[in-house]
Amino acid sequence: MIDAHEGHSHHAAQPTSRGVAALPPPRYLQALAPLDPAEINAAVAVIKADAELGPGALYGNLDLREPTPDEWRAHLAGTQLKREARLNISHKDRPGVWMVIVSLETHAIVSRRCFPTAKSAFQVEQLLDVERVVKADPRFVEACLKRGITDMTGVCVDSWSGGNFGDAGEEGHMVSYAHCWLRLYANENFYAHPIDGLNVAVDVKTGEVLRIDDHGGPPIPMTDIPYDPEFMPPARAPLKPLNVIQPEGTSFTMDGHAIAWDRWTLGIGFSPRDGIILHDIRYAGRPVVRRAALGELVVPYGSPERGHYRKNIFDIGEYGFGKFNHSLKLGCDCLGAIHYLDSHYCGLDGGLITIEKGICIHEEDTGILWKHWDFRADRTELRRGRRLVISCVNTVGNYEYAQYWYLDQAGEISFEVKATGIVNTMACLPGQPSKYVSEVAPGLTAPIHQHIFCARLDMALDSGISGGGNSLVEVNSFAEPVGPNNPHGNGFFATETVLKTELEAGRRASQETHRTWKVINPNKLNAVGKPVGYRLHAKDCVTPFLAENGPSGQRSNFIRNHVWVTPFHPDERYPAGEYVCNSDGSDGLAEIVKQNRPVENTDIVVWHCFGLHHVVRPEDFPVQPTMSAGFALMPSGFFNLNPSNDLPRETNTASVLADGSVACHC
Repeated sequence: MIDAHEGHSHHAAQPTSRGVAALPPPRYLQALAPLDPAEINAAVAVIKADAELGPGALYGNLDLREPTPDEWRAHLAGTQLKREARLNISHKDRPGVWMVIVSLETHAIVSRRCFPTAKSAFQVEQLLDVERVVKADPRFVEACLKRGITDMTGVCVDSWSGGNFGDAGEEGHMVSYAHCWLRLYANENFYAHPIDGLNVAVDVKTGEVLRIDDHGGPPIPMTDIPYDPEFMPPARAPLKPLNVIQPEGTSFTMDGHAIAWDRWTLGIGFSPRDGIILHDIRYAGRPVVRRAALGELVVPYGSPERGHYRKNIFDIGEYGFGKFNHSLKLGCDCLGAIHYLDSHYCGLDGGLITIEKGICIHEEDTGILWKHWDFRADRTELRRGRRLVISCVNTVGNYEYAQYWYLDQAGEISFEVKATGIVNTMACLPGQPSKYVSEVAPGLTAPIHQHIFCARLDMALDSGISGGGNSLVEVNSFAEPVGPNNPHGNGFFATETVLKTELEAGRRASQETHRTWKVINPNKLNAVGKPVGYRLHAKDCVTPFLAENGPSGQRSNFIRNHVWVTPFHPDERYPAGEYVCNSDGSDGLAEIVKQNRPVENTDIVVWHCFGLHHVVRPEDFPVQPTMSAGFALMPSGFFNLNPSNDLPRETNTASVLADGSVACHC
């Protein structure tokens, strides 16, 4: 009998009256826990005490200095892993960013590197300050007065990243290019009233208003389009309750930020830039992924009108997903038996900021996992599936992104993002929208745009303490030409090609060949003599429309391919580069891979770009129903058969007939 779970004895599944929770996760995962409040405060104290960096320090991203693959393997072999923090430090009175590594054991600076032309990510305090300084500028007040705005109270100034367009007077500044709206009364939906054509260039670091750009533009739409129930007619009658109840508690076991569920173990990390990070994902003790997280999200907007050509925002690199996490509410964001983790980071002045309940962990029923009816024997076997969900929700400006990592009982790891919130709005003369926008209400438009995510996946299939590299294989399907081998014209087949270098491994989706990709470990074979593998199910690839040689296209060069592969390098952490604000794209993935390093049978990082192409509908306003995109990593020869084959028979006896009559369960 073939054992689906190598290293586990085979036994017949026996139904039990009570379920069991997973055994505690391995202790070695504690080394990957995100920085706690004491560690954040300690790292900040080291910087403040430093004569060179401390005076006037502005604190950017502060997170765990994660181990390299070699360091992690040494840790698994028994070597103590150093606990270190990584900080970005800048100063108001001088250019550049310092990347500093601080030992949390000796409370000393281990290393410091200055990037003299780089700019740190925007901090929340800076974004809020932009509105204040803009509204106080007499030139801006005058521009509003020209539009009939006499009370500045309702003017809303959103601080958008400014990109790198080479405009005069912006050189050397940390530029935000602000867009404006008008709130008619307290708590009203101001996105219904864009002050289209009025933009402001601001140095976010110094607070200097560099320039007021008045492009003209259509009148401000003044129709009230609320979504807050305070300003709406009575809501429809609610549906009857649908509760998620786990009377015996959860099946997962937590130990700090480490978790075990079913046959999975992993660590749950956090950084103010990445948000959720999954570490050392293993199934039945076998390594699958060393690190998984979103590396970037860029949102290119398609309107070249007035100041909208500058809308090309990098929500992770320029702002940071983690620092905009919501504090989740029980019974609202997640349903069922919930375990929460708080999120911690530091503000611009180094002060500790805590987002309570920033990460949600729970289980979900996924319906039928597998089923078969043997019609000859009239026997049916059915197993329902369940998955572990690790999620968060954040808001960057007008958009919300609900992010979900899933692990199921058939060995699949998947990610889903649900985009909601309020679409970015512009104005037009009623009934006369340009070809770049959709009119969502009379005189109110929203531009065509895309949300392009890039997931960074540090693969580690069956890579143990002694190493053992991974490779990426491309799979394409073709029709066999009609001939002696295919006389009836029904033949088609798949081919596999190992992508051996960085330039070979920059690939795009192809619907014509149903192209897929598979990560393999060529050093370990399965029962049929093939390398163990996991397939990348890239179901939501997006075609970008930015000109590659344009300012936004150069900075977004990672979106040119749907898959990239690089050998692990500790300084190549993000697809758009380490420092994205006002960057030029020179350290984006398209430039990095020009080194053309080998990526066969080594520690590889797979970068997958996916997302949403959004031609806006009237139904997307005032608040957009969620739109979903994602990908999956599914076993492809990693197991010798269906790993969920040994699930026990179960019947949900809480299910009842809708009319209340008595019935037998399966």
